[in-house]
Amino acid sequence: MPTMNGLVGAESGGYRLDHELDIPTPQRGSLLVRVHAVAMNPRDAKIVDFNKSPGSLGGCDFAGTVAKVGEGVTRFKEGDRVLATTFGSDPWDKTVGAFAEYALAEEDISCHVPKDFSFEQACSIGLSLATAGLALFAHPGLELPLQAGAGGTVLICGGATATGTMATQLLKMAGYTPIVTCSPANNALCESYGAAACFDYHSPNCGADIRVHTENRLRFVLDCVTDSTNMKMCYGAIGSSGGSYIALENLTTTVKYTRRDVRADWFLADAIMGDGVHMTGTYGRPPSPEHREFGKQLFALAEGWLSDGRVRHHPLDVQEGGLSKLPEYLEDMKLGKVHAKKLVVPLMG
Repeated sequence: MPTMNGLVGAESGGYRLDHELDIPTPQRGSLLVRVHAVAMNPRDAKIVDFNKSPGSLGGCDFAGTVAKVGEGVTRFKEGDRVLATTFGSDPWDKTVGAFAEYALAEEDISCHVPKDFSFEQACSIGLSLATAGLALFAHPGLELPLQAGAGGTVLICGGATATGTMATQLLKMAGYTPIVTCSPANNALCESYGAAACFDYHSPNCGADIRVHTENRLRFVLDCVTDSTNMKMCYGAIGSSGGSYIALENLTTTVKYTRRDVRADWFLADAIMGDGVHMTGTYGRPPSPEHREFGKQLFALAEGWLSDGRVRHHPLDVQEGGLSKLPEYLEDMKLGKVHAKKLVVPLMG
């Protein structure tokens, strides 16, 4: 049976490079992709610490060429350029993951790569699209209308993150006014993606300043940072009539219940696959077919957005070294050495 190289969970935690992994077989509705480039995300750096899954492929974001299609696939054929997201470090299915020479993609959670996109650019799209899309337009997110929005203001805490710049673009397309918190050094970056105003999250008056700017009417907040300090700031920014707050991590209950007029929740982007979140404790989630249906619609729309330039990728930091260097880069990410850029590694020249 043919084998491949891939980065898998190590028995003692972290990742290890395995040189003899079986190349997986695409099942109904899925594709086998020859991976040309992968992107790294905070999830990849953190998940091996609290959800150890020895032997499971890691990684989420990848792009490459279709090597084989499973039964029922109609949107793609062998040789097509494709970008996709998956959710590695899965204890239930050790074959799913991006950090390998070949990766499995779901047909409906994938996009054709536009002609003017490199694989390095394409691989950076999938997870931020899934995360921002769910956070803004699905339950338990902010549940905003995806199209023909009412034009209200939405605050993105962490506007210079990959999810932040993607959320800014999606909000603009849907008719909303995105405002963001970020470091002042990243104001121009956030404005280039469509932020109408930027606020310095270092300032002790950040929440109050946003409240003044929005005339005490802010109702919707997406928190891409999700620590107690930023959550408290977001609560202070929401107007006196209350609103909705959605985060990308488990909430700090000491802040959550300080305002009963704020509906607060959090989610994991893994939910977009529809088969639940295969983690222990508070991170686990039951199957949600409605999220899969949303993902199908989102990625179909995104294919057009990418082709006509309405959605751009986050700024990239392309690094060399292939799969063997990924653990080092992920450690840098865990230590907070990566800011306002998405780490990308090509696997093929």
